[in-house]
Amino acid sequence: MLLATQYLGLSLKNPLIASAAPLNAQLDHLRALEDAGAAAVVLPSLFQEQIEAEAAIHEHIMNSAAHNSPEASTYFPQTASGPYGVGPDAYLDLIHRARAAVAIPVIASLNGSSEAGWIEYAKMMQQAGAHAIELNMYFIPIDIELTGQNIEDRYVGILAAARRAVSIPLALKVSPQVSAFGNLAQRLHANGADGLVLFNRLLQPDIDLATLRLTQGVHLSTRAEMPLSLSWIALLAGRCGASLAASTGVEEADDVIKYLLAGADVVMTTSALLRHGAGHLTGLLNGLETWMEARQFASVSDLRGLMSWSRSRHKEFYGRPSYMKMLETGVTG
Repeated sequence: MLLATQYLGLSLKNPLIASAAPLNAQLDHLRALEDAGAAAVVLPSLFQEQIEAEAAIHEHIMNSAAHNSPEASTYFPQTASGPYGVGPDAYLDLIHRARAAVAIPVIASLNGSSEAGWIEYAKMMQQAGAHAIELNMYFIPIDIELTGQNIEDRYVGILAAARRAVSIPLALKVSPQVSAFGNLAQRLHANGADGLVLFNRLLQPDIDLATLRLTQGVHLSTRAEMPLSLSWIALLAGRCGASLAASTGVEEADDVIKYLLAGADVVMTTSALLRHGAGHLTGLLNGLETWMEARQFASVSDLRGLMSWSRSRHKEFYGRPSYMKMLETGVTG
């Protein structure tokens, strides 16, 4: 049975990737993921704000150098570190050490929201040994004057800047909150995106009624969030040219199988690994193999995209006819 697949032009032993998570900054955890069957790992994100903060610190030091002794090491402020305790300089070292620690591809991650000099850091990631880079486009349009075109152009601009900086594969992790995602997917691929990761989860605040304060926290994804990603992967498979990575709601082997049938090239998971540990990957792979064997699929490529829009005999399920039928019959689940 062949589980091998291609993603971003990389040859992977199977379609399961451990996506960005805090623990992925630890070499022992990366080794555990590899031992459990991960075909590739995405390192935690390096944030635009970290890079810009470090640049500001360096500028401050340079501007103050004429008035301070170079031997006064206690003067220098601490460098910027992010939510995972890995600052810009340390991140490059992490890429290098991760490459030495595991034999599977190591994908670096840059998280930003505007086109600026920080994207040049992608070049340093390539030089440090990253097999590919995932650009995490985390942007909430708080400015109500921004149009949908403004936002899509922003995505394309960031991508174009990154593409000019590096020659290794680029994937974009994007939000579904755009007016016509299919068209945007085509634009992104035409402007240098080798792959798309569907989707980024936007974290939103809640309201504490007792204290009348805004609250926020990280909530792990659940299977209930899977249908949106599943639908768009099925709609894009075989139509936009980019590799497709599913990244939301993967908990059990059935979820992996559904994403592959929809047309995903790879399936990413973070929440399930945070809940159950790295060893959970082994169960996902075993479940995939058992299902394939029972249905006599010899390879992942044999089942990939069988239920995609382009290959479906029931395309109406993806459009208005299905919606109208549901309302007429009262079927809600």
